[in-house]
Amino acid sequence: MDNALQQLQQLPSALLPWYDRNCRSLPWREDVSAYRTWVSEIMLQQTRVAAVIPYFQRFMAVFPTVDALAAADTEQLMKLWEGLGYYSRARNLQKAAQIIAARGAFPQTYEEVLALPGIGDYTAGAILSIAFSQSIPAVDGNVLRVASRITGSEDNILDASVRHRFRTLMAQVIPSERPGAFNQALMDLGATVCLPGGEPLCDQCPAAAFCTAHLAGRQRELPVRISKTKKRTEEKTVFLLLRSGSAALRQRPTSGLLAGLWEYPHVEGKLDERAAAAQLTAWGLTPRRWIKSMDFHHIFTHIRWEMTGYVVEVEGSGCEDWLWADEEDRTRRAVPSAFERMTKELT
Repeated sequence: MDNALQQLQQLPSALLPWYDRNCRSLPWREDVSAYRTWVSEIMLQQTRVAAVIPYFQRFMAVFPTVDALAAADTEQLMKLWEGLGYYSRARNLQKAAQIIAARGAFPQTYEEVLALPGIGDYTAGAILSIAFSQSIPAVDGNVLRVASRITGSEDNILDASVRHRFRTLMAQVIPSERPGAFNQALMDLGATVCLPGGEPLCDQCPAAAFCTAHLAGRQRELPVRISKTKKRTEEKTVFLLLRSGSAALRQRPTSGLLAGLWEYPHVEGKLDERAAAAQLTAWGLTPRRWIKSMDFHHIFTHIRWEMTGYVVEVEGSGCEDWLWADEEDRTRRAVPSAFERMTKELT
């Protein structure tokens, strides 16, 4: 038998009793359903648990069922999602909800769940194991870190073939009697004990006795993560334009990055104040008062925006596709967190 498999097969008996004593109290675990598990897992992608909890609770209060989400007003959905980022997740949630509502029930096979918009291997495994007690692994970054340390693997966990190998191994390890608890135990272990970087809490880990990295003192070296992609940097100049208590907004295109969301007018490049004044003139605006300037940035998966911001009180109508939104109107529209630094100037 493969040595890595032998080591990982020790996990269920060590991990499940630990989970029973130490499992995190989370709202989506209190009332388990496929819908609630699915929404929570989508929200948790790229987002910390503590940040997700209030979003999840508000989301469920407004959209308590698949049917409610399927019929949701898109603007309201995006506003509820505001601040979570990666807005394509919300759009895919609604597309998938419409498919599920049309068929009348949540699908219960791996192939059908995987075919839903926005759902990958990990999310499909989480839904089917937690909500339907199917023995399907849910292997994400936390699980890869745990598995790499236990087996002492020096393979790059960002490589798709390595992730696939670990998923195959975990499929042979997951217990048939409590698959959902096992997957959630791995999630909790990676999130609270087998932490990334140089801070794993090995003295609290139920797997320490058979963890190769711990026994060899290499837990800070593993897992191996070698990214093959570099973020490109884009410079932008963003304008918070104020007129009679309203601020200028424009809607982004319906496809691509931050599709369909609302943003403050901006142009490519880093403009000094003189060039920024010329841009206002080009938009048909006259600056009455330059209130503030600032520099800030936002990091997406593959892009880093370096932004210069100007808060300006202006006269004029601006561009035809702009919306001059008062405070009440702004609260109904989703402005992505990339522009949060500017939004704070409105409060």
